[in-house]
Amino acid sequence: MAPPLTLALWISIGILMIDSIIELSFVSSMVAWLHRRAGRDFEIAYADSTYPLHGKPLNLLVNQGHTSNGAAGTAFVLIGMGGLLALALRSRTSGVLGKFGRGWYFFWLVMTVPSMLLTLAALIYTMVLTYQHDDQRISNAVASQLNNQPYPNYVAYPLDSWTPENWFDAVLKLDLVNSGDRSNIQEHLRVMRGWRWNLIPMFIIGLAVSGVAFAEFLVVRRRRGAAGGVREMESKSLSS
Repeated sequence: MAPPLTLALWISIGILMIDSIIELSFVSSMVAWLHRRAGRDFEIAYADSTYPLHGKPLNLLVNQGHTSNGAAGTAFVLIGMGGLLALALRSRTSGVLGKFGRGWYFFWLVMTVPSMLLTLAALIYTMVLTYQHDDQRISNAVASQLNNQPYPNYVAYPLDSWTPENWFDAVLKLDLVNSGDRSNIQEHLRVMRGWRWNLIPMFIIGLAVSGVAFAEFLVVRRRRGAAGGVREMESKSLSS
């Protein structure tokens, strides 16, 4: 049976992989929906008439999504799958596979720290950017004068910069003619908020993986050092 710390490390890596897959799914769902909305307009009621509002603003901020996606991908592939490989191979003690296994294990162990810090950076960046644009509103007076046409001859809303979450939250505050548009936006807005808030548990789990990995490494090294000392004493005893 595996020692408690080793078992905890296997479990924490598995949980990190599950959570990072959830994060990747959330971001991918948001990106796919944004692309589908690119050629469509929302019909907005205003001043006893209606006007079309293009699905995305002119200045849409997406780098926080790329950063979160990168953090989740790194956690899943490098720390998750790479960690399972490192733990499986580190017991190899001879041959090319043994050298590779030891090298990969130490590389993986070190990389748990930058991966966790990348998630922390994505978390801070996304939260700060979202709250910086939290109070923005779409001006009906400006949007109704854009003379919007179907894609590709659309005129995107030009004022301010927007995260996808802030933009669609502002769209919901307008008088949408189609109730289906409102429910569709609400559904995908929950996904956008989900990937932002999911960065918190992903960071905590990544921190736990890093902490347990280093603690387990020290315990295993101490145990192997003690075993090596015992073998040396036995060897001296037999040779005397």
